[in-house]
Amino acid sequence: MTETLSPPRPTRLTISTEAIVANRRAVAAKCAASVEVAGVVKADGYGTGGPQAAVAMAADGARTFFVAHVGEGIDVRAALTAAGWTQARIFVLNGLLPGTEETLAAHGLAPVLGSLPEIEDWAAFGRDQDLPLPCAIHVDTGMNRHGLSLEEARALAARPDLVAASGADLVMSHLACADEPKHPLNALQLARFKSIRGLFPDISASLANSAGVFLGPEYHFDLVRPGIALYGGAIVSGQPSPMRPVVGLEATILQVRDVPHGESVGYGARQTVRRTSRLAVLSVGYADGFHRTASGADSAPGGSGHLAGHRVPIVGRISMDLLMVDVTDVPGAARGDRVELIGPHVSLQEVAKAMGTIDYEVLTSLGRRYQRVRV
Repeated sequence: MTETLSPPRPTRLTISTEAIVANRRAVAAKCAASVEVAGVVKADGYGTGGPQAAVAMAADGARTFFVAHVGEGIDVRAALTAAGWTQARIFVLNGLLPGTEETLAAHGLAPVLGSLPEIEDWAAFGRDQDLPLPCAIHVDTGMNRHGLSLEEARALAARPDLVAASGADLVMSHLACADEPKHPLNALQLARFKSIRGLFPDISASLANSAGVFLGPEYHFDLVRPGIALYGGAIVSGQPSPMRPVVGLEATILQVRDVPHGESVGYGARQTVRRTSRLAVLSVGYADGFHRTASGADSAPGGSGHLAGHRVPIVGRISMDLLMVDVTDVPGAARGDRVELIGPHVSLQEVAKAMGTIDYEVLTSLGRRYQRVRV
């Protein structure tokens, strides 16, 4: 069944909810039956639609989800409730902003608390409500981004009354280099997290993100938090993704034009055609999240698309709403044809490499001007 999510537009983004569910199952297959597999649906489900992804995974058995912001959590909660999944847990990774306690509680959202002041404020709010409200405690084990220091975690463990009042039902940390399996920081973070886990023996523990799952069962603990793996992204740096692709991107040809040998193409005249060429103008640009770093130039090739069995390289600088591809070798290429920019012939990883970035940024940059089709 195909559901059209927006009016027809010249560029189409296809999202496979079935593939998201299959990818979560593939992650679960790496884990013991006792390990819960959550779904990270922050950044609007990595650009694929966070509420829709959460509902699909809930229907397949997921009961815990992670978002970054309160607003994301409200949207996911509404979608899950409408679909009948009222008991799902939703953790808000970016913590407790002052004054948001009532909003979190009203929508059944659990903040991930990474500082003692946050924990004290959340515990105080719970006392005012005459019951502890759930949360997670984030401990920094080596990323130096978010979370209690090891010393602060030990100080918290020495205050069991505060831990109980906070309602904490998960202690977690985040791996910095899990996509590099041999990086020494992985083992160091694991050892540190084991020591912290021992301070909170009655609370569930979570360390592994997508790549952490693939480091092995000692990293899994009670709950794993796959994100990019759910959406078809690469797991190990520099290696193809073992997951099913989730998104496909096609752009419509607006015009096919002949360009004489020696003429330049696009803003800045960065690329000159080396033969008399037929160029197709596509209705997609950097305003749609197709970054201009994938532009073609005389000094270096850019990205490419696929049309009718042929690679079609991007020529010249990508502009806000348009880009050009070389269709000289594609017989019959015409206005109205659709060029694949992400799909079975042009992987997400290839596009990210052409843009000089990572899968995450490509996915989360995909804009709102696409016709979004969920299949």
